[in-house]
Amino acid sequence: YPTLHYDKAILYDLTDDKVLYELKDKEKAHVASLTKILTTITAIESINNLDDMITYTENMKSLVRWDASVAGLSVGDKISYRDLLYASILPSGADATTALAISTSGSINNFVKKMNERAKSLGMNNTHFIDCCGLTDSDDHYTTAKDVALMSRELIEKYPEIFKYSTIWMESITHKTKAGEKEFVLSNTNKLLKTNQYVKGLKTGSTSKAKYCVSTVA
Repeated sequence: YPTLHYDKAILYDLTDDKVLYELKDKEKAHVASLTKILTTITAIESINNLDDMITYTENMKSLVRWDASVAGLSVGDKISYRDLLYASILPSGADATTALAISTSGSINNFVKKMNERAKSLGMNNTHFIDCCGLTDSDDHYTTAKDVALMSRELIEKYPEIFKYSTIWMESITHKTKAGEKEFVLSNTNKLLKTNQYVKGLKTGSTSKAKYCVSTVA
């Protein structure tokens, strides 16, 4: 077996609903794009039809950091909620995540408020987020390994169709642009899907402050 290097961790048995291993699992941490697990849960609960289309606006683009991972959306593109979820989960596109937040809640602030309320409802008592992407170095944006397990469990058990998106290695989506339809190929950031036969999904994340983070289902 490979040597694992980690600072905080939890191993959770979903079948028997019990913790098998923990290391500083209640200690606050920056988790980068693992934030998007809760973003996805919060967004899906405000979407009536995954095939409904939204338009990517200049306002949405202006709120995406220049150094963020993106899915290639351009201002004026029309895209379905389903494809926005693919684009948020697979390549961890901050453009898609921002579009999800604004189109379902009117603003990032409104959406983040819903995220934090949803976190409390899941018993994530050591979590507070200030954005929907996780691309921040603010000490006001934090969670714990245990809380990551709680939101991961919610996504897996309550929204299995959305969780399945994270199990896909590569997917094509279509943007409706002013010039016509344009196809984009999205690749999953979770390389464990290709290197370990037991790994099924879920989400990766990294920033200079958070280092490398992963919530993995196997």
